Parts: sequence; structure tokens; C-alpha cells
Amino acid sequence: MQMGRLLLAILVAAGVVLSAPFIRDIRNFIKTTFPGQYVTFVAVAIAIILGGAVLAALIRIRDRRLVRYGAIAAALALGTGYALWNAQGIVEVDTVERFHFVEYGLVALLFYRACRPAEDLSTIVVPVVAGVIVGTFEEWLQWFIPGRVGDMRDVFLNLAAIVCGLLFSLGVDPPGRFSWMVTAASRRRVGTVAAAAVLVFAAFVHSVHLGREIVDPEAGRFRSRYDAATLLALSSDRAATWRANPPLTVPSGLTREDQYFSEGVLHVTARNHRWRDADYPAAWFENRILEKYYAPLLDTPSYIEKKGFRWPDAQRNDGEQRYRAAGAPSPSSFVSSADVAEGKHFIRLWSRLAVWGGAALIAIVLVALLGVPCACPAKMV
Repeated sequence: MQMGRLLLAILVAAGVVLSAPFIRDIRNFIKTTFPGQYVTFVAVAIAIILGGAVLAALIRIRDRRLVRYGAIAAALALGTGYALWNAQGIVEVDTVERFHFVEYGLVALLFYRACRPAEDLSTIVVPVVAGVIVGTFEEWLQWFIPGRVGDMRDVFLNLAAIVCGLLFSLGVDPPGRFSWMVTAASRRRVGTVAAAAVLVFAAFVHSVHLGREIVDPEAGRFRSRYDAATLLALSSDRAATWRANPPLTVPSGLTREDQYFSEGVLHVTARNHRWRDADYPAAWFENRILEKYYAPLLDTPSYIEKKGFRWPDAQRNDGEQRYRAAGAPSPSSFVSSADVAEGKHFIRLWSRLAVWGGAALIAIVLVALLGVPCACPAKMV
């Protein structure tokens, strides 16, 4: 492994991760500087980067052209297919996702260049696993940042970009010779990096996704990162804090997101959507959750809603009447979907012991198996 190239890969990866707090500011700057041209600006930047990379690759290729052109074509085809499959139909969002795709392709390329001298399986495996670690750290940091979302599903979506970057790298600068067998040093490298990826991902899941289900006799069931006692304590704390300093200003990228505030907003959104859809019992229960556990959010003006989110007395009375007219369903029948996205709960109820125990076991096995020197001779092809 070439240490200079490895250092460059790490620095660029750190730049990708640490730029996350400033993405919104950069986007706003471009929008202000080039009104109405944001999508065009980003799309042109992507086209210049990809076009320059492909041109440089074609100039560089002198031998094994069929295989190397094939690898580059496969990278472009996979990237295009991924972009079409993952498109959300919102031009601005899709354009940003494609730039993000290019970022992770670059990360994979740089880690590949650092690992290329090994000329064995670690040349392929380490860049992929390193890319997953980078993606996990970026999603983790995004969870702390206001206005950004960290999700473990996005970590795996980055794999497509990482694989494209690796295919492109193999086409541009393939190993002089390659062995599917690995040396003892390469085995230890793969085992260490893979074990680190597992442990980092477990820590990410623990921080971002694990929570509890709160069962309330008046409001039904809902998921939170906090237990009921902690939510009530946070409610008391925010009532005192926001009385003097209400959250009227949009948080900057360098501040930490208030997860209590964000959870409350999710329940407000769920309540309003249920009311809009005439699901009045569900809207009633969501409102009861807010009244009991997120009351300061209802009464405090914020950068989202200057008047707060509390229902006026007339609407609350109307909501209660509609709830009773629907037969006053038991709270035990209600399960909040406030944290549901794309059909799945964002907050998971997995055992912390199971998550960490499983991660530790996998990491130990990886280090034990891959740290053992291979007695077989490496067959070069």
C-alpha cells in the first residue's frame, strides 16, 4: 500500500464527510449567485468532471483495451442505471444525488490507487469497505446536523457509487498482474478494515436508529429515541429554555440538531396529515402525544411556525367530537407512524445488546479468519 496515496485518499474522504454541514450553505450560495441556474450549474459541474475523467482514461489506455474499455463502460452503465432507478422525480434533489454519486466514485478511485500495489484481492475489497466506512461517517455526521438526515439505507446506496468508482479505476489503471489469493499482510489489512467497518456501522445504528416504543394509556404507542421519563424531562427543560430563547432562527450547519424538537415536528406533520386525510382518531392520538410529551413545541414560536403548533380550542374540540363520532377507538389500537419513511420505521426497536454483540462477534471472526496467514501459494494470473 502506497502511504502517500493512502494519505490523499483519507484527506479527500475526510473532506467529503466534513463538508456535510456546509452543503446547505453552498447550495444557497449558488442559488443566490446564479438565480434559477442551480440545477444547471451542478449538472454542468458533473458533466465536466465525468467528461474529463473519461477523456483522461481513454488517453491513458494503451493495452488490454477491450477489457479496460469494458470496465469503464460498465461503470458508466451502472451509474446511469442507478441514477434512473434512484431518481425521485425532483430535479434539484436528483441532481444533488448524482453529484454525491461522483464524490463516492472518487473516494473509491483514490483508495484503489493506494491499494493497487498489492495486486491481490485486497486491491478490490479494501476500497469498497473503506468507501462504506466513509459513507457511514458522513451519514452519522448528517444526523447531528440541522436539516440533514442520516439513514443506514443511504450507506448501502453509496455502494453503487463505490462499485462504479472501482470499475472505472480498474479500467484506467488495472493491476499488472492479479491474484485471487492474498498475502498475510493483505489478509490482515482486509480483516482490520472490515472489522472496523462493522464496528463503525454498529455505533452509527446505535446513535441514529435505536429507540424505544412508548405505550401511553391515553395516546397509544409511538417510537422515540428517549423513554417516557426522559421525554417528560426534556419537555420541562425545553419549556424553560424556549421561554427565554425560542428557536426562531434556522439552525446553522455548525450547530447540533435538537432531536427532541425534530421528533415533535414529525408528530405535528403526522397529526396534520391524518387530519387532512380525515383519519380523525389517528389525528386525535397524535395530538395527545404532542400535548403530553412535546407541549413546549406546541406553544413556542419557531422558525417553522411563528404561532406554534397547538390546535386552537375550536379545532381541538372539533377533533375530540370527530374522534368520539368514530366510536372513540381505544388508544391501545393506535400505533403512530410519525417516524415512518418509505414504509419503514426510522427508529428501530432492536436490542442494543444484540446489535453490539453481533457486531463484536462478526469483527472478531473477521480478524481471526483473515488475520491467519495463508499457507497456500499465490497463483498469479
